Amino acid sequence: MAESFLYCIAESLVAKLASRACNEASRVLGVYHHLQHFKHTLSYVKAVLLDAEQKQHHNHELHEWLRQIKQVFTDAKNVLDEFQCQTLQNQVIKAHGNGKVGRFFSDSNPLVFRYRMARQIKNINKRLDKVAIDRHKFGLQISDVDTRVVHRREMTHSRVRDSDVIGRKHDKEKIIQLLIQGSPIDDDKSLSVIPVVGIGGMGKTTLAKFVFNDKRIHECFSLKMWVCVSHEFDIKQVIIKLINSANDSAIQHNLNMLDMEQLQNQLRKKLADQKFLLVLDDVWNEDRVKWVQLRELIQVGDEGSKILVTTRSHSIASMMGTVPSHILEGLSLEDSMSLFVKWAFKQEEEKKYPHLINIGREIVKKCSGVPLAVRTLGSLLFSKFDTDEWEYVRDNEIWNLPQKKDDILPELKLSYDLMPSYLRQCFALFSLYPKDYQFNSFGVISLWGALGLLASPKKNRTLEDVANQYLDELLSRSFLQDSVKFGTMCTFYIHDLVHDLALFIAKDECLLINSHVQNIPENVRHLSFVENDLLGKSFTTKSAGVRTILFPNAGVGAKGEAFLNTLVSRYKYLRILDLSDSTYETLPHSIGKLKHVRYLNLERNTKIKRLPGSICKLQNLQILYFSGCTNLETLPKGLRNLISLRDLEMTTRQAVLPEKEIANLSSLEHLNTEFCDNVNKHFPALNILRVENCDKLELCKSHEDQNFNLRLKSIMFASLPQLGILPLWLQGSANTLLSLVLIDCYNLEVLPDWLPMLTCLKVLVIRDCPKLLSLPDSIHCLTALERLEIEDCPELCRKYKPQVGEYWNQISHIKQIRIGETEDLPK
Repeated sequence: MAESFLYCIAESLVAKLASRACNEASRVLGVYHHLQHFKHTLSYVKAVLLDAEQKQHHNHELHEWLRQIKQVFTDAKNVLDEFQCQTLQNQVIKAHGNGKVGRFFSDSNPLVFRYRMARQIKNINKRLDKVAIDRHKFGLQISDVDTRVVHRREMTHSRVRDSDVIGRKHDKEKIIQLLIQGSPIDDDKSLSVIPVVGIGGMGKTTLAKFVFNDKRIHECFSLKMWVCVSHEFDIKQVIIKLINSANDSAIQHNLNMLDMEQLQNQLRKKLADQKFLLVLDDVWNEDRVKWVQLRELIQVGDEGSKILVTTRSHSIASMMGTVPSHILEGLSLEDSMSLFVKWAFKQEEEKKYPHLINIGREIVKKCSGVPLAVRTLGSLLFSKFDTDEWEYVRDNEIWNLPQKKDDILPELKLSYDLMPSYLRQCFALFSLYPKDYQFNSFGVISLWGALGLLASPKKNRTLEDVANQYLDELLSRSFLQDSVKFGTMCTFYIHDLVHDLALFIAKDECLLINSHVQNIPENVRHLSFVENDLLGKSFTTKSAGVRTILFPNAGVGAKGEAFLNTLVSRYKYLRILDLSDSTYETLPHSIGKLKHVRYLNLERNTKIKRLPGSICKLQNLQILYFSGCTNLETLPKGLRNLISLRDLEMTTRQAVLPEKEIANLSSLEHLNTEFCDNVNKHFPALNILRVENCDKLELCKSHEDQNFNLRLKSIMFASLPQLGILPLWLQGSANTLLSLVLIDCYNLEVLPDWLPMLTCLKVLVIRDCPKLLSLPDSIHCLTALERLEIEDCPELCRKYKPQVGEYWNQISHIKQIRIGETEDLPK
């Protein structure tokens, strides 16, 4: 599967080669012409990659060819990253002088570096030239647009026996009520469209059949039509299917010879004066123009005509629907067991095998309520009564089990295959986290950004904007679920079966290490440790290509100096190093050699007292976390050298922060600090500010200290006993602030009258602020406010209590409100 990411890698290489920094560095080092040759050959190879990726599964020689290209690309990325390291190092030396700073970076001789780079580039060119010649023998087509042919679903039909449908009666009744009720008054929506949304295999088509064949539907609609749209939303073909479905005769007419005008006339004759129900099953079309064209053609039926749409995409449902989508949830465990028994045994046969039923219950839990998954595993065990076979299915991930083309994994993979290329690598990295993991967008964005998977932002956009767009697309495609937004951040989960899909997709690149893993395959690039005491036996690989080390579970961290020494000595191209929840008292000076690291996480290392100054050699470092390091006595000198740093979260016992050092972090966008008694606010790029547990910190010393040039999007003040009023400098973010969170500010007595000036504010959270007696009178002017939470503030909770509080009317317009223990109130 890893070779399916090659086109994405090629695109990232092209972008690097086109960058100004790469061009300048290559000229200085005298390798410009060598890189131009590489770029020229790369363009030839890239042109056939999309076709090669499709055909590799049926051609072992082609698969091997792609594997060789991948290795060349990997080495080329490493060389280009070396250029970037050198460029950043030169920028630091230029900015801060040639003295001590120059000696600080005196690890390599410039002439030696230049010679080494030239030799490596020549070697890469030679290898790429060799494999590029072979592209002709595979008969590959040139393409720069991702129009891959993917496995198609079989065309669906409308027939179903009620006895075959388990656990969907409630969904059926809800849909039927939407279909038989009167149409909306709005003329533009006179043709009601009811979308049913869910991941592949959830039973959307089965539910639509269940509804379609109900007696009440037959009595309500004089004409019923069923059209399986699938992937090709061709208007002409959809119309032909509509006409044939509307014909009483079982004979399907060949209408392809007719032009659009003739087809439209036939369709209008079929639909005129008919109250019809049309089921559009399995819709993938995201082109609104095509949908509007079709809607206008069929909007000729009688009043009360309805369309029922099934789709995996929330954005398609929103585009087509005239009522809120019906989100199809998983079956209950009881219903799942009934369905499993139906597919695993002949009628009444299960009574003979109670011990298998017990194992079957554990198997069904793996399916997380998805009917197709239940059917897949039930069918796999049909007429098999060996306990070992059942236990094998129980103990293995679904993606490791045999699958037919209409089983659950191919069904889910269809959604993956139709993803844009830029999303596939991003999705695959979800395999590095355990099931039921609560993701937050900050963590995911950091991971994608550190690995270079985000496209360069367009004008007036940030990398965070690009990443959030990716998350929105994955959410729309039903790959993410239970998403909750908190201003600039959101949390979400992925379905267990979607996690299985990620494991399957990423099995050649990513490895989630638990007690069942014996060693690390040589080709793996990303490692995630989810249990303690797994480090010693796992590091037997000869691979030097590891890019990621993660410890995603709280409380699970690295232990032992040997592990860290192995990382530093063997994996010199690491991009992500997560040492959170570890037990180190100090870090080796040699950590400064990991010059390609973009993400370094030292959170909750409670024993660590100092950080080596060599950390400040990591000019590529974008994200540095050492919050929760409660015994860290002092910050390392030279923080100003971290010129790429965008995200800094820190805990330190150092009373006064080195203002001149931190003020030079001109790229800093996110600052989270705790246990500090002073906070420098002069960060022109800062988007997110979190200040916590600072007993003596005063944020409102004098007007002269205020910085009105900040453009913050999110602010959190927590456990600040000296905070009596919000600082004036917040007004500088009046047109940008999205989220304001105030927690455990015991002396906060009043919110300023200028608070309603925050015209973009979407989230306001106030917790444990007992002296706060009221919100500003003009709180109703915060028209953008979508979420308000007030907890453990007695007077506020009383005055603004939903429905009965004396000031409830001032906040009743807000979509989501939580006062005290009150649940969110839908609006």
